[in-house]
Amino acid sequence: VQLQASGGGLVQAGGSLRLSCAASGRTFSSYAMGWFRQAPGEEREFVAAITWSGGSTYYADSVQGRFTISRDNAKNTVYLQMNSLKPEDTAVYYCAADPQDIATIKGDEYDYWGQGTQVTVSS
Repeated sequence: VQLQASGGGLVQAGGSLRLSCAASGRTFSSYAMGWFRQAPGEEREFVAAITWSGGSTYYADSVQGRFTISRDNAKNTVYLQMNSLKPEDTAVYYCAADPQDIATIKGDEYDYWGQGTQVTVSS
């Protein structure tokens, strides 16, 4: 599976962005997908995850209620809708695929990673 993240950019605090992650490979629909982020000088952190069916979603406390993860298996794409953005959301955002469909918060459990897309939120 190859993953291509896009949709990042510069936005003012309180604004919104939608990230997309396009996957190649016919097994995409059987994988859980996750979004992670890494700010400069910080460790990578979990943001959100979704099971293959879309029936279960998980969020980090810091984004709960502001971000929404979704997927369209027909388009081999997973999305991250980010609303009410804050300067502390500034980071490179990565999408990842988990063949075990666990949708874990642990990045080490994901086998495939996209290249990342930069999100910058100005105050």
